[in-house]
Amino acid sequence: MTIAPRYAFIKAQWHADIVDRAYDGFCELIPASQIDVFDVPGAFEMPLVAKDVAGTGRYAAIACAAFVVDGGIYRHDFVASAVVDGLMRISLDTGVPVLSVSLTPHHYQETDHHNAIYRDHFVEKGREAARAALMIGKTRMALVA
Repeated sequence: MTIAPRYAFIKAQWHADIVDRAYDGFCELIPASQIDVFDVPGAFEMPLVAKDVAGTGRYAAIACAAFVVDGGIYRHDFVASAVVDGLMRISLDTGVPVLSVSLTPHHYQETDHHNAIYRDHFVEKGREAARAALMIGKTRMALVA
């Protein structure tokens, strides 16, 4: 009997109506019964929680989703860079794949049109993260076989 791998999905609550769509896409390829979900306030908090989650040793991969928008000040570029760098460092330090589903559009406006575009885009990004999680799992298993 093979035990199904578990996955963690960390999602930022800023623009949750958009970010949560990434989880929907992720679940199209990986059953929700194999996924534990962790909500965090925003993108900046994702690396800390990802580090804690990776440290449990329970997960084959961790996906992290956030929407970091340009609010009229230059801060979003620094946040996005710090988050992605932090997630990569956790992956390398722990050996647990940490996947980023974090988008930083430069021309987002909170309109129905843009919201619809980014909701759809996050679904696809969630699928991509699931594909990556499954592929890296197969690749790593082949290395130890």
